[in-house]
Amino acid sequence: MPESVTKRPAEPLFEGESAAPKPDIRYDPQTGIVTVKMAVEDPSGRFLPNIRRDNFAVYDNGIRQKDPDIEIEHAPVTLAVVMQWGGRSQALNEEMDDEIPRAAHQLLDELGKRDKIAIWTYGDRTQQIADFSKGHDALDEIFLNLNAPEFSEANLYDALVSTLDRMRTVTGRKALVLISTGIDTFSKASYQDVLNAARACGTPVYIINVGPALRSTLDQFSQGPGPYARLNWNLAQQHLREIAGVSGGRLYSPNSTFDLSAVYDDMMENLRVRYVIQYKSPSADSDIPRTVRIELVNPQTGGPLEILDASGKPAPAKVSVQATYVPRAAAVAHAADSASRAAQE
Repeated sequence: MPESVTKRPAEPLFEGESAAPKPDIRYDPQTGIVTVKMAVEDPSGRFLPNIRRDNFAVYDNGIRQKDPDIEIEHAPVTLAVVMQWGGRSQALNEEMDDEIPRAAHQLLDELGKRDKIAIWTYGDRTQQIADFSKGHDALDEIFLNLNAPEFSEANLYDALVSTLDRMRTVTGRKALVLISTGIDTFSKASYQDVLNAARACGTPVYIINVGPALRSTLDQFSQGPGPYARLNWNLAQQHLREIAGVSGGRLYSPNSTFDLSAVYDDMMENLRVRYVIQYKSPSADSDIPRTVRIELVNPQTGGPLEILDASGKPAPAKVSVQATYVPRAAAVAHAADSASRAAQE
């Protein structure tokens, strides 16, 4: 019998292609346990929750492992929120005063007690207005008391490069959440600098493109095209899509910021939830890399697992895990880390 999953919208909420989050593989030299954390997603990029333990086939150097332990992890996250707060169009700035805090504030409803969030704004310069130690009540107060954005440059690229650099040292599940029009006016950093930083820092960038919502509001009340009409919105959206893609994040371009609950649900599920697979390594002392491969199978037939949505339509899973670990190298790294911690104490 094929597995069935909860029916979900056929179309993804985000734009463009979204690769499944990269699997994380760790080897513990003290126990010999290999741990793989991986996502299993449907064609719309949503986590598939109903995969049973006996549907996972785990191979170490081509040898199937017996009875691996399979669990689902809901990990805490650390978020850097970067908000556009200023630009060269006063009409846009006036609308930002409503749209951007409203979009950012809704993210707080998705956070748990163990999650951390810091907030930056950017215009002429990038400014941190909340660090990771702030509680939710303090963040509420910050959003309520933001000064109106001023006529300024919109130095998006500088903001992204500096904030991504700050996130390099953050451990655990993390992301940068950008709330922006995607317009850059006078950054020292180039667009290529941003792409390079997004590829290198290991922090996915999830983007709320507020351009469509701002333009929709302005078009309703304006007498004619304002200065914002000269902006290249299509290029801005293309750049945002590429930044999200190369970083492993997602781009959302809602037409309204009044209710972003579905967008943030999609974002946080993609960030938080992983299958965790553990098994005892067959070789605890080796300099040779060992390859881990994971497949989804039907235990009755041994063939690929067939997954259907609630309407009976095929919902093929995105899962292709093949990674390596080196037992002896992991042991050396573990010993060095233990010695470093002991010295600090």
